[in-house]
Amino acid sequence: MSSFRLVGLEPRRFDALFALDDAQLRAHGAIRVRADASPGYPCRISLEDAQPGDELLLLPYEHQPARSPYQACGPVYVRRGARQAVLAPGELPPYVTRRLISLRGYDAGDMMVDAGVAEGDALRSEIERMLRDARVRYIHLHNAKRGCFSCALERVEAA
Repeated sequence: MSSFRLVGLEPRRFDALFALDDAQLRAHGAIRVRADASPGYPCRISLEDAQPGDELLLLPYEHQPARSPYQACGPVYVRRGARQAVLAPGELPPYVTRRLISLRGYDAGDMMVDAGVAEGDALRSEIERMLRDARVRYIHLHNAKRGCFSCALERVEAA
């Protein structure tokens, strides 16, 4: 039986961007924002919603770099000083469960072989359904309403 783990983005790839001024950020297609509500600014590093007053960058991120028809880039928020989420196998944080999530299952050739939409408690059963298909090597979660990449889900084999 397979379990899963959600994976936050590596923070080091964004650290230097926080030192840039607004014009330099625009050259990267990015903008600096301050969270003014929570939830509302989901940090893709910590897999937590930013708190009011937190500084974030909104920038394009290539979440599906595979050279397949599903190669894709989209906007993500990353929070200054955020630590990469290290979640226990099977853990689904409120960052994910409080949103309507689009799930996209990919095979070893980076081709989409399954997809679904779920929220709240139904999310776990949709993930488990997808992982029963041995072809599904990994899953990408997206915030369904805005279409933004949320996080990657990797298989964790049970002992």
